[in-house]
Amino acid sequence: MAKTLYERDFYAWTIQTVQALRAKAFNKVDIEHLTEELESMGASQKHALKSRLRVLLMHLLKWQYQPSYRSRSWENTIIAQRDDLKDLIQDNPSLKSKIDETLPKSYKLALLDFENETGIDPKKAEVPEVCRYSFDQVLDDGFYPE
Repeated sequence: MAKTLYERDFYAWTIQTVQALRAKAFNKVDIEHLTEELESMGASQKHALKSRLRVLLMHLLKWQYQPSYRSRSWENTIIAQRDDLKDLIQDNPSLKSKIDETLPKSYKLALLDFENETGIDPKKAEVPEVCRYSFDQVLDDGFYPE
């Protein structure tokens, strides 16, 4: 079976799809692949939220539990992740509805990253197993846990 344009040349497929949509030639639109791409775009935004939260939370944990190692690099990462998260939510306000689901998952991953990067056993260091930071705190430019 011959490959479709979508399978052969994704870029050409996007151009053709946009042209068909602009011309309102809906019968020429590859609905199946267009639907997949739109779903993928939405999923990638949710993944970006989870990923940025994970990095930010891990650095907040390091900040809190390794005060003697605090550095400008950690602070820069915290600032950058906060800025990127704010931009992501501003551009995709409906992601706010995913915070309650995403924050705990991102924290669990951040906790693993924290342990792997620092060698600190979270249980021995009495690092909470569940996130004690609110989302508002996480995004607050002045919040650096002590």
